[in-house]
Amino acid sequence: MAVDRLSITNFKIHRSSELDFSKRLNFIVGGNGQGKTTILEAIYFLCTTKGFRSLTDAEYLRFGESSFELSGVFSGGNTHKTRIYYSTAEGKRTYFLDGKPVYRASGIIGKFPVVLLTPEDQELTQGSPTARRKFVDSILSQASDYYLECLLDYNKVIKQRSALLTLIKEQQRKEYFTQLEVWDDKLVKRGTEIIRKRKQFITDFTSYVETAYQRILPEAEHPEIVYSPLAGFDGEIDEEIFRKKLEERKGEELRRVMNLTGPHRDDFVFRINGKNLKTYGSQGQHKTFQVALRFAQFYYLMDITGAKPIFLLDDAYSELDKKRAYNISEYLNDVGQAFITMTDFSNYEFLVNKSSDQVLNVKAGQASIGT
Repeated sequence: MAVDRLSITNFKIHRSSELDFSKRLNFIVGGNGQGKTTILEAIYFLCTTKGFRSLTDAEYLRFGESSFELSGVFSGGNTHKTRIYYSTAEGKRTYFLDGKPVYRASGIIGKFPVVLLTPEDQELTQGSPTARRKFVDSILSQASDYYLECLLDYNKVIKQRSALLTLIKEQQRKEYFTQLEVWDDKLVKRGTEIIRKRKQFITDFTSYVETAYQRILPEAEHPEIVYSPLAGFDGEIDEEIFRKKLEERKGEELRRVMNLTGPHRDDFVFRINGKNLKTYGSQGQHKTFQVALRFAQFYYLMDITGAKPIFLLDDAYSELDKKRAYNISEYLNDVGQAFITMTDFSNYEFLVNKSSDQVLNVKAGQASIGT
């Protein structure tokens, strides 16, 4: 899969940009606040129907404008044209695939597999379990339509069950408790499927992480991922066990008006040589693990979907010594098309680039081909 062309209109700092890309490495070079990360976000938007920052549609508008438009041409087997249009007058954003509107994100997710590495990836190894769950869910959702369906259904159940817990707290009506049993059944069914899929994923994915980590740092460090479902339950999860765990905390859920049991509370623990990375890892180990996770995601999705994902790397080389940075640069030459943002080339003599690579200089929302 590759992005051949990208058009950006009134999106963040970009007024009107028309970009053609190399099918290999595309270095996007510019100072802070000049619009280089916006190019990555536009690509990500077209691949997933949403941005990778927590912004409203209106916040992506260029100052003083009332609409934005993104369009792209993707190749890989077949050629597809995509377009996103947002207007404040209409109050909505519409996604078009080959000229036809797509109304559900599930109709696009996985069609254009994408991998994104940003400075915010520090949350994966140093932040809350939410970031790690989001990471795993994003990979599985691109790899499996069934998993995405389970996850969307489960999130609806959580929302409905939360509202019902609030009603029970306020009114204590008998029929609400009966309704809660119905939602419990749905929670257990979908939740068990999600846990099973996640457990199998971690079993399969760990080997990809090990391979990626050794490519970046071929030394005696062993990465590991430990999945901790249902508050650390160690064993096979089935619906009976899930229901038992749910019942054990039902009283607490009613008191606190919170969904306390299920895969929405799970965590994934990253380790190096048996030690918890979050607690004992150095800054270099954290960054190496984050990059390894994204390379592992790339190759996992490629093997599962049969298509090379689009690789987006925002400020990938910060906080890395030259040895690790050089190994990452070599590694990138194996992936196919990738987009790498950088402030300049002055301190990057370690880069391994070829004549088929492309440099885009970005200044004040304008991009030009450079050297």
